[in-house]
Amino acid sequence: YGRMLRSPFTFLRGSAGLMAFDLAGIAVSSGSACSSGKVAVSHVLTALGAGREAAGSAIRVSLGWDAEEAEIERFVEVWIGLRGKAGRRRDVA
Repeated sequence: YGRMLRSPFTFLRGSAGLMAFDLAGIAVSSGSACSSGKVAVSHVLTALGAGREAAGSAIRVSLGWDAEEAEIERFVEVWIGLRGKAGRRRDVA
């Protein structure tokens, strides 16, 4: 079975998170598999109580049954790097 993580990345604005992960060679999604191509905030996340910012910045990360530890470590490495860059921009502004 595959595994999935869906988390708000509120330190990234709009589709910036999708583009940043894509540029790093990591495929992620901002919607569910059944809402492919839609740009609206997830109605499921808002129904679960997520605010618009959190729901709008959520990124879905899916792992296949054959995902390797190195792939997970690479995702975490990129995530930490993006988080650090976002914090530095805020500190400078």
